[in-house]
Amino acid sequence: MKTKLTDDAIELLKKLIETPSISSEEKETATLLEDWFRAINIPFTRTKNNVWATNKYFDPSKPTLLLNSHHDTVKPNNGYTRNPFEAVVEDGKLYGLGSNDAGGCLVSLLATFTYYYNQKDMLYNLVFAGTAEEENSGPDGLNSLLPILPKIAVAIVGEPTEMQLAIAEKGLLVLDAEVIGTPSHAAHPNDDNAIYKTIQTLEWFKDLHFEKTSETLGEVKVTVTQIHAGKQHNAVPANVQLVVDVRINDRYTNKEISDYFSKNAPCKITPRSLHLNSSSIAKDHPLVKSGIAIGRQTYGSPTLSDQVVLTCPSLKLGPGNSKRSHTADEYIYLDEIKEGITIYIELLKKVLIKN
Repeated sequence: MKTKLTDDAIELLKKLIETPSISSEEKETATLLEDWFRAINIPFTRTKNNVWATNKYFDPSKPTLLLNSHHDTVKPNNGYTRNPFEAVVEDGKLYGLGSNDAGGCLVSLLATFTYYYNQKDMLYNLVFAGTAEEENSGPDGLNSLLPILPKIAVAIVGEPTEMQLAIAEKGLLVLDAEVIGTPSHAAHPNDDNAIYKTIQTLEWFKDLHFEKTSETLGEVKVTVTQIHAGKQHNAVPANVQLVVDVRINDRYTNKEISDYFSKNAPCKITPRSLHLNSSSIAKDHPLVKSGIAIGRQTYGSPTLSDQVVLTCPSLKLGPGNSKRSHTADEYIYLDEIKEGITIYIELLKKVLIKN
C-alpha cells in the first residue's frame, strides 16, 4: 500500500506543478486535491480553495491532529532556465515551481492521511487540510478554515525541513520607518537633509541587539530590506522611507518588539501587522518524542509558515530543503518524497496507535 501511495503522490505532484496556482489563484489545484479523494472514495469538503477531510472513524471525544500544507506558490522568478510549469524528472530530481515549497510536503501528508484513513481505535483523530494563500498570507487560507475545522489539539505543518523537526518558528514583524527632514533645493545649504540623517538611522538598526536569546530560535534578527527617497536630482526630499524585516524569537511577542521600536527608534515607526507571532511545540510532546525516537533532530526555523495562524502546538516537518524554496529551477528529489512518506507514517504510528 505504501509503495502505491508514494507512486500516486508523485504523480499528483507532477499534475500540481503543471497546474499554475499562484497565491489567490488556486482553483484548479484545489480540484486536483478533490480528484484524489474522489478516486479513493474518501469524503471531503472544499471551502473556497481549501480542501479538507477527516479520518473515517472520527470521534469527537478524542483530540484532533491536523496535517496541513499549502498548494499555492509564489510567482516564478526571472532566473528560471526551465519552464516552471513543466514537471520534469532528471537525475532523480523532480523540477517545477512548487515542487519543493511545498508540493512535496503536501502530497506526502496527503498520502500519510490516506494510509491512516481507515485505521480504527486511533488515539487522535486526523484532519488533512490542503490550503491556499500561504505564500501571500491571504485572508482565504488556513486562517479562514480554522473556525470550520474540528478543534485542533496539535498540528504538523508541511514545509521543507529535510524531515528534521522544526520545533519552533520565528515570528515576523514588518515595520515601515520614515526619516523626516527638511526639503530644499540642492543648491542651498541644508543641515536637516533626510538622506544624511538616514545614515545614523541605518547604523542604529544595524547595531541593534535584543537581550533575550532563545535556545531554539537564537536572537531576534533585524534587517533593513528596502529604502526609497527622492524624485529628482536637484531637490532634497522631505523624507526617506525604509522597510525593516524583524524575525522574532519565542522570548518576545510582536507587540513587545513593536513597542520598543516605537519608543526608541530615531525615526517614525509604523508596524504593518502584529499577528505573525513565533510558534513552538514542547520537546516532550508525543509528536516530538516520536520523531526523536526514530532519529530525527530538533531545531528552530527562521522562516515563516502557516504555523503563525495556529494557536495550538505545531511541528514543522516535511521533505525538501528550505534553501531551494523560491529559487529558480526549483526541484525536489523523488527519494525525499519517498523518505518523507515513510517517516511521516512511522512517526505517527507511535502517536496514533495504542501499544
